[in-house]
Amino acid sequence: MSLHDSPNVTAEASLETDKWGVDSEYGVLKDVLLCSPQHYGWVPINSVVREKMTENVPDVVAAMSQHDEIVSAFGENGVNVHFLEPQPHLIFQSDTRDSSQMTPWGAAILQLRHIERRGEYASVIDFYRSKGIPIPLMSSRGTIEGGDISVTKPGLVIVGYSGERTTRDGAEEFTSLFKKNGWRVHLQPFPEHFLHLDVIFSMAAENLALVCTEVAPDSLVDLLREEKIRIIPVTYKEAMELGCNVVSLGDDRVMTSRHNRSVIDKLRAEGLKVVDPYFPEFAKGGSGIHCLTMPLKREPVAA
Repeated sequence: MSLHDSPNVTAEASLETDKWGVDSEYGVLKDVLLCSPQHYGWVPINSVVREKMTENVPDVVAAMSQHDEIVSAFGENGVNVHFLEPQPHLIFQSDTRDSSQMTPWGAAILQLRHIERRGEYASVIDFYRSKGIPIPLMSSRGTIEGGDISVTKPGLVIVGYSGERTTRDGAEEFTSLFKKNGWRVHLQPFPEHFLHLDVIFSMAAENLALVCTEVAPDSLVDLLREEKIRIIPVTYKEAMELGCNVVSLGDDRVMTSRHNRSVIDKLRAEGLKVVDPYFPEFAKGGSGIHCLTMPLKREPVAA
């Protein structure tokens, strides 16, 4: 029996309306949203895929097995796993990061750029409604995808835009929810070659970020330094192998892919425990662990 069918993994601890949500990228992760890759496929719509894609089609059986390893890794670290309902025509649905974004006030439904992914909105709306989670924002201007969003720390959200996946209009509409709740907003332009901001930047732990300093805009590096967020430098080669693409589990734990050996060494040198499932079938398609997960609930870190 696949982990996706196991009641022990999918047992849905109820998300109480006064308990769910995220106010950082590093609070202890309690609940996460995934989607089975049973309809997984590739389309060369990003630079990582174009550089690595071969004439071979993706191995869906291997992808399912590797996704099970990810599910197990979350479960072993105390994270409740929830699943979207996969649809046959939505081959990128396993990248749950992009179609919605949990906030401190509910779930924002995002506007995906490519027509191949537009239909993902329906299953995420169904999921949030089934849990009684408010939806305070549905994007309707421009486009915005979750790989460009960092709920960095209490009071600060960073949203990247290249015009390729996320547009300035889409970023401004999304961050209006944060502005009206008193948060500071940093809108960060970056080169469209990198698809999403999480290819070159993500938070690994409190006040600690992975950044591809060779290519990250100076304005982003300057902001992080102003915010007293230390930077672990990641090379361009490491970034293109999704070395920046990590998920903090909280309590000085971080999840990344086992193939990112040099980045794992850097994280361990900072005293972090690294959880490293192996999922090469997704990495070949341009998806890292940050892409494959949408945190639903983290322990709040705001005072």
